[in-house]
Amino acid sequence: MKMLVTGATGKLGTKVVETLLKTVPASQLAVSVRNPEKAEGFRVRGVEVRHGDFDRPETLETAFAGIDRLLIISADGDNETRIQQHTNAVAAAQRAQVKFIVYTSLGNASESKLFLAPPHRAAEEAILKTGIPYSFLRNNWYLENEIASIQGVMAGAPWVTSAGSGRIGWALQQDYAEAAAAVLSENGHENTIYELSGKLMTQEGFASVLGTVLDKEVPLQQVDDATYSNIMKGAGVPDFIIPMLVDIQKGIREGSLEIGSQDFEKVLGRPTTPISQALSQIVNEITETKN
Repeated sequence: MKMLVTGATGKLGTKVVETLLKTVPASQLAVSVRNPEKAEGFRVRGVEVRHGDFDRPETLETAFAGIDRLLIISADGDNETRIQQHTNAVAAAQRAQVKFIVYTSLGNASESKLFLAPPHRAAEEAILKTGIPYSFLRNNWYLENEIASIQGVMAGAPWVTSAGSGRIGWALQQDYAEAAAAVLSENGHENTIYELSGKLMTQEGFASVLGTVLDKEVPLQQVDDATYSNIMKGAGVPDFIIPMLVDIQKGIREGSLEIGSQDFEKVLGRPTTPISQALSQIVNEITETKN
């Protein structure tokens, strides 16, 4: 049985491959990457490195040839680009006669009003149309998405949000990576949808736990979207990113990520890393990077 992970040199992809290498022989693993040179570290450990570019469909069919189980990690970029990239990947998987597709999606992708949802919804629909057995990993929210804000708090800023009382299921990328590795490598996950979410928590609850981890008071600053936008601009966030951040806050406020689920335990046999432990890990990594 041959497995392949796309985007394997990205942050999530790297963690997935490292997790797989603990339980799967390297000879059964392949990765497809835009720049094979960046995957040299995997190649020297016996992982087959293939060139696969979501913008060049002809490379994907070759990359996926002979693959039984495929993990498509969703691409980055604007929605229109991502929809095309995901569609290219699914079509190539079908032409290569892949037998099982795992896709990293977004919480409640088929119904979500979050502006990030359309590329995931399109990918899920494309996979369903192929008739190939699948598993959709609907990842809620990476704790690592908050690193810039956590750094701000460590430097003395308040926790700023316009997300109101909307709740999020934060979890470490490592937890999501271990779930993806398990579903890709184990039997019994055909035609499943997993809503992968940590324990739901408000911004207020998050700031409180962060304060405990940092051993200091973390003031919570609830603002409207316009004020949030201005604060992000003042913090040096690039102009083109600010509307996306505001849309994410709006989506959270409206409950787009408030999806309670025990699916992590179904897949991993354990809950996600407790938020206090996970935040301690993030804070330690930030501190080590500064030093």
